[in-house]
Formats: sequence, structure tokens, C-alpha cells
Amino acid sequence: MTREPSVLRPARGPRRRTPLAAGVLVLLTALLLGTPAVGAAAVAPTAGGAAGAGSLPAQPPPPPPNPDDDELERSRQSVQDRSAEVGRLTARLAELDAQLDELQIEVAARGQEALEARDTADAAGREADAAAARALEARAATEEAGRAVDDARTRLDEFVGDVYTHGLDLGPLGLLSRATDPQDLMDRARLTDALSEDQASVLEQLQQARIAQANADSLARAAQEEADRRRAAAEEASAAADQALVSAAAAADEQQGRLDAVRAERADVQARLDEAANSDAGLRAQRQRYLAWQAEQERLRAEAEQRARDEARARVAQEEESRRAQTAPDRGPSAGPAPGPRSGSAAIETVIDRATSRIGTIYAWGGGNARGPTRGIRDGGVADSHGDFRKVGFDCSGLMLYAFAGVGIDLPRYSGNQANAGRLVPISDMRRGDMLSWARNGRTHHIAMYLGDGMMIEAPYSGASVRITPVRYNGLNKVTRLL
Repeated sequence: MTREPSVLRPARGPRRRTPLAAGVLVLLTALLLGTPAVGAAAVAPTAGGAAGAGSLPAQPPPPPPNPDDDELERSRQSVQDRSAEVGRLTARLAELDAQLDELQIEVAARGQEALEARDTADAAGREADAAAARALEARAATEEAGRAVDDARTRLDEFVGDVYTHGLDLGPLGLLSRATDPQDLMDRARLTDALSEDQASVLEQLQQARIAQANADSLARAAQEEADRRRAAAEEASAAADQALVSAAAAADEQQGRLDAVRAERADVQARLDEAANSDAGLRAQRQRYLAWQAEQERLRAEAEQRARDEARARVAQEEESRRAQTAPDRGPSAGPAPGPRSGSAAIETVIDRATSRIGTIYAWGGGNARGPTRGIRDGGVADSHGDFRKVGFDCSGLMLYAFAGVGIDLPRYSGNQANAGRLVPISDMRRGDMLSWARNGRTHHIAMYLGDGMMIEAPYSGASVRITPVRYNGLNKVTRLL
């Protein structure tokens, strides 16, 4: 450092301090009294050199937006209200889905009944057709039998009349008139009577056959009439079954319409929830950026003050080479031990704020640490099929690790160890900020954070993103409290 001659000349008379030394002492006094370094440096003489002025902290940049607590609370309440509405609509959808399932089962049952009724009607129709065919055949056979009987009776009448009128001519036997003696005549007469009796017997048999056929014809007609009645009843039952199927299908369609309407309403509320959640996440991100900016300004201010102290000490040492400084250089207040984890409601809100600031961050299996989202890792299965090892995000335990790191709590990586990292409380006593874990066959497979009002935040599964959703009680087996 170049010094001006006035600084190098010895003082005359009783004066012993140089102007530069006086300026340095003023600077040190200002630092010891807590006066900002800028003010202390401003009173130092220009003759001290440009190095002192160069150590002043630069003008800080304007702070980023910092939403106030009321704005954050309103945003949080908006997200919770819309989440509750989504939860209510989700429950309603589940109820409607169950009702629709019952109606679909009813439709299927009515469909089977309709098919069965149609089969019965078809079988009855075939049976009626067969009975009609049999009745027609029986009627034709009866008519044929009647004609045969009539023909036989005609022939018998003609035979008897001819025999008694002209006598029996049996070819080589000759006519009755050719009888050689009375005995021969009697023999020929008995033969004629026997033939007449034979034809009468045949006629009797034909008559009995006609009666039997007539009875069969009557039974066939009765069977046809019964088959026709069964076919009519079966067709009527089939028509009723078809109508029942139509009614069941109409009820199912009406239920589907109600389900679609509620689903559309939920989609609208979900969209508004997503908008509110994104807005809330943006506000909390602004708060985080403001806090980071504030911390950075504090760090820069501390560094500038330290540089000012170091430069002041150097100038004192250089100016007062022959004697010790009358005032010891300020070493500043002791930093003290590092603060431990915060506790209480402020810590709970900090943890929740950190978690909710990550809403919408992609799920990545094995991703996330105390500083934020990280690249996922391979699992050799589902996560690999979704490409999680190429994504930067959180899995369920990574989100918990990041959230609680905001209050100095260093959680283990595995969700099962996280579930045992604090005090277990009954599920009925869960409160805001508690961790919820689910297990199957005694092994923890998922973990999330309770937000209150039946809602939780989680990194759910591959292909999804960090979200707020209603608590799932199925499989929930532990509630862990850290704060």
C-alpha cells in the first residue's frame, strides 16, 4: 500500500497518532458498538487508501415477493376446502359405482333369464310344431283307415250278394250248381259261409283299427293343443323377460348418467383444486425463495463485516508496527452450538409447507433427499417400466425425508425405518404433521403425511406425482409422531 508523506512524517509535539490511525480506531469503535460497516467505513479518511472502501458490501438486489401469512393461510384453506370437496365427490362416486355394479349384475341376471325364456319358448315352439305334425299324420292315418274299412265293407257286401245270388265259383271246384250230390252241395255251402265269415272278421279288425286310429288322432290333437298352450305361455314369459331386461338396462343407463354427471363435477372440482394447489405451491415457493434470499443477504452482510474487521486489523497492525493495539479486535459474538430441530406448531407447518411446495413433482422410485428431488434408481420391475431411473423426483419416503429435513430431523431412507423413527400413536389420535404408513404381511410398503381433515400428502406410485388426497384407511397400520 502506498502512503502519503503526511502519514510517514513523525508527529510534532505531543501528538502521537496519525490521521489514518485515528480513522481506523473510529472504524473499530463503530464495529464494536454494532454500527453498520458502511457507516464506519464512511468516516475513515480517504488517505487510508481505496482498499477500505472496496470492502463495503454491495447494494443488495431487491427482495423477491414475500406473501404474508394471511395470504398463505387463505391459500392453504382453499386447497383444503377443495380437497374436502374432491373427497366428498370421490365417496359419492364410489357409492354410485357400487350401485351401478348392482344394476349391471341385475342386467346380466335379467339377460340370462331372457335367454332362458327364449330357449324355453323355442323348445315349446318346436314341441308344438312336432305335435302338430304328429296330429296331421294321425288325422291322415285315420282318414286312410276309414277309407280302407269302407272299401272292405263294400267288397264284402258285393261278395255276399253275389254268392247268394249266383253261387260260389271257386274255379276248378266249379259252381254250386255243379255239385254231384247233396253232400257235395252242403260242403260247398259251408265253404261259402266260411269265406263270408273271414271277410266279416277282416272287416271287424279294420273297424277296430279305425277306432284305435281315431283315438290316436284325438290324443294327437289334444297334445297339439297342449303344446300350443305351452308355446303361448313360453312366448309370453319370453316377452316379459325381454321387457324386464329392457327395464334393467334403462335403470343401468340412468345410473351411468348420474355417475357421469358426478364424475364431471369431480373433474371440475379437481381442476380447481389443481389450480389452487399450484397457486398455493407457487406462493410457498415464493416464501422459500424469499427466505433463501434473506439468508443469503445475511450471509453476505456477515462476510462483509468480517472483511471489514480483517482489513481494519491489518491497517492497525501496519500503522502501529511498534506497539500492540490498545483495543483488541472484535471477534464478533460466538456462533454457539448449531440449533437443534425446531418443535411445536411452527415446526409442523414448516414440514407441511416443504411437502406441499412439491405438489406436482413427478414420482421417481428411490428419488429425493434432504435437499430436494433426485434422480430415481432401478428396481428391476415396475419402476423401471415407467423409466423412474431417468426421472428427477420423489418416492414416498424421499418426500418425507425432504419435508422433515426442514426442521433438522434426519430420517432414514427406508419407509419402514421411517415409520419406527418416532412415537407411535393410535390411528384415532392422528394429527396434522404425523406420518402414516401402510403394511402388507407385516412389511411397510408406503408412507405419507397427514394434513388434517381426513387429507394427506403423498408421492403415490410410478407414473403419478406428489398430490393431496383423502386418507386411505385400508391397510393403514401405523401413525408416527416426530413433532
